[in-house]
Amino acid sequence: MFIRLADQHRQFVQDLVMNLQALATVLEQRGYLASCYTCGNQMNSASFMVSLGDNHLIRFLVSDYGITWTEMRDDRELMKLEGAEAISQLQDLANLVTYSIKPSEVRSPVTQRC
Repeated sequence: MFIRLADQHRQFVQDLVMNLQALATVLEQRGYLASCYTCGNQMNSASFMVSLGDNHLIRFLVSDYGITWTEMRDDRELMKLEGAEAISQLQDLANLVTYSIKPSEVRSPVTQRC
């Protein structure tokens, strides 16, 4: 049972890394400064970053050890999420692409919740 769960987790991380790479590519094509770095060919970890303008930065890290979403503005941490909550924030970012929102129109998910 545990070997199967470990394999499923590895596959999940690999799928997430592939999606992050695709999201970075599309965001760059839409005018955002975005990047996704991985180590090696096994795709078992990634560092994804995107600038939303005005010193507003999103950093998403994924590895076998965990998943974190960190949102910063003016070098101050606004929000840090882990696990499923961090992954769900990616949907907001994907909506930027889906609905063709321009970088200048982006509002922080933190300010949208207040």
